[in-house]
Amino acid sequence: METIFVALALLAGGLLPIQAGANAQLSKSVASPFAATTLQLMVGAAVLLLITTLAGSLAALAGLSDVVWWHAIGGLASALYVVSGILLFPRLGAVVTVGLYIAGQMLASVSLDTSGILGVVPQSFDLATAAGTGAVLLGIIAIVRGQTGGTNAQPVAGLPGWVLLAFIAGAILPIQGAVNALLRADLGAPLAVGAISFGVATAGMVLVFLLAAISTKRPKPQMRALPRMPLWGWLGGFVGACYVVTVFMAIPEIGTAATVGLTIVGQQLVSMLVDRFGLLRLPQRPISRLRLGGVALLLGEVGLILML
Repeated sequence: METIFVALALLAGGLLPIQAGANAQLSKSVASPFAATTLQLMVGAAVLLLITTLAGSLAALAGLSDVVWWHAIGGLASALYVVSGILLFPRLGAVVTVGLYIAGQMLASVSLDTSGILGVVPQSFDLATAAGTGAVLLGIIAIVRGQTGGTNAQPVAGLPGWVLLAFIAGAILPIQGAVNALLRADLGAPLAVGAISFGVATAGMVLVFLLAAISTKRPKPQMRALPRMPLWGWLGGFVGACYVVTVFMAIPEIGTAATVGLTIVGQQLVSMLVDRFGLLRLPQRPISRLRLGGVALLLGEVGLILML
C-alpha cells in the first residue's frame, strides 16, 4: 500500500508544472491572473463535486455540520498560495519563489511529523531526519543558484517581507494536507473532502478577485479569447484537484515529510523537462549541472526519509 502512495505523491508533484503552464496560458487568454485562478479553482471544484456525486459520496457533505469548523477551511491555503505566486513571481522570479516555497514546505512537514500536531503520527527528530532536512535546504540552494547562474538580482523593495510571504505560502501546504486529512477522518469520504477543499478555495479566490477589482485599476478580464485557447489551458483545475486529494490521502500512510518530499521531487523532475524543451509554451532554459546536483540531493533526502 505504501508503494502506491509513494508513486501517487511523485505523480502529483510531477503534475504541478503542468498546472503552472496551464494557469499561465489561461491568464494570458483572460488578461487577468486573478480571474484565471478563480476559473481554474471553479473547474477543480466542479470536477470533484461531479466525481463525488457519481461515487455516491455526496451524502457525506451532510456531516459537515458535526465537524470542528477549522477542519473544513484547509482550502483557504490554496487561495493564499496562488495569490502569493501572483505577487511574488514578478518580484523574486519563479525559481527563487519556488525554492522558498519548497523550503517552507519541508520545514513545516518535518515540524508536523516531529510534533505530532494536527493528527499526524509523531516521529522522532533524529540524526537521519536532520541530515535529510539539511539535504533539502542545500538542494534548494543549488537549484536556485544553478538556475539563476548566481547573478545578483535587482533590488526589491520590501524584500524581507516578500521572502517571508513565500516561505509562509510554502509552509501552509503541508498544514493544508494535515487539516484535510482530519476532515477525511471526520467524514470518511476522500472525494467529498476534496470537493469541500476546492469549494472553500474557490470562495476565497472569488473574494480576492473582487477586492482586487475594487481596489485597483487593472483592465477587466477578457473572455473573447477563451475559444481560441488550447484545451490544455483548462488542465490547471484538474491537476490541482489531483494534487490536493493525493496529498491528504498520502500523509496518514507515508508521513508528511515523505509526501511533501516526493511531490517536490516530481515537480523538479518534470519542471526540468519543461525548461529544457520549452513545453507548454513556456520559455526554454538550459539545465545546469548545479541544478541537476540539487535535484539529486532532493532525491537522496526523500530516499532517506522513506527508509526511516
